[in-house]
Amino acid sequence: MASLATAEACDTNVSLLGTGDLRVLHPSFQIYGQCRSFSGPIVTLKVFEDYVFVRELLETRGEGRVLVIDGGGSMRCALVGGNLGQLAQNMGWAGIVVNGCIRDVDEINACDIGVRALASHPQKSNKKATGEKQVPIYVGGTLIHPGEWLYADSDGILVSRTELSV
Repeated sequence: MASLATAEACDTNVSLLGTGDLRVLHPSFQIYGQCRSFSGPIVTLKVFEDYVFVRELLETRGEGRVLVIDGGGSMRCALVGGNLGQLAQNMGWAGIVVNGCIRDVDEINACDIGVRALASHPQKSNKKATGEKQVPIYVGGTLIHPGEWLYADSDGILVSRTELSV
């Protein structure tokens, strides 16, 4: 998939920004993983300090999609670690965006995927299997729906109602 520069996408899609069909997430995410830029259709997950559904989704074929996890912004534990980063790479996910923390940063940085998260935290999360899959979530100051498109690079993260052309 061809890379789309987020700054250029904003410059050439001012009308979409005005209507809300293209949105910019707050610049609060740290960059991890080998892929500095990534994009794809969005799969959403809403969990709180529980990674069971994260693993469950990453065990499915990614097919170039991006998993966006609303972890409630928790800074008390990590939702994604090195094993899940490797799993996401092996299953063909383009990237993961976590409204929360990750861990095993060196392992994730060795993975050939893009990862964005608020911070790192050494403690793993719970295994209670609670949460919701493929529901609208509120992350980075914007409402995100399953099936929308995410574009991430060193300048930031965009969410679009439809796929943008390069």
